[in-house]
Amino acid sequence: MPAKRKTTKTKEKIIEEQLDTIENNINNYGKVVKKQNKKKEEEEKRKSAIEEKVETIREDLKTQLLNQSKLGKQFDDMVEDYIFLVKLKEDLQYDIAVNGIRYEAKTGNGYKTDKPNESVQNLLKVNAQMLKILQDLELKAPDEGPKEGEGDDLL
Repeated sequence: MPAKRKTTKTKEKIIEEQLDTIENNINNYGKVVKKQNKKKEEEEKRKSAIEEKVETIREDLKTQLLNQSKLGKQFDDMVEDYIFLVKLKEDLQYDIAVNGIRYEAKTGNGYKTDKPNESVQNLLKVNAQMLKILQDLELKAPDEGPKEGEGDDLL
């Protein structure tokens, strides 16, 4: 009979360990879900801020076109191209802020190597195209106003 008791205790131990493992997995899953939700929320805030900025820029550019009596779908289309590039520029800047100017990647052989972030070069190209559109429309870059921490401190 003592052998059965030993087996029963061993089975109970195994079940307890399995329950502990399940509890740990559930807790870890909860942490992962919270982290993902927080990341989604931050991304939504970022996108919302970009949309606000884009609307301000769109209105300013259209006002400048109206003041120059430049009416027509071709001008509206160029403004929308500019707006697309503004959004793209924001995404490229975010990528650079998150991943840096260089990032680590694995080669086909499994070695780690540093690679330049292509967003840096693409950002330069996007900025050049944005300036070209403004130049073609004979517009000025919209003033985004003083940034946080900047302003008139003379008073």
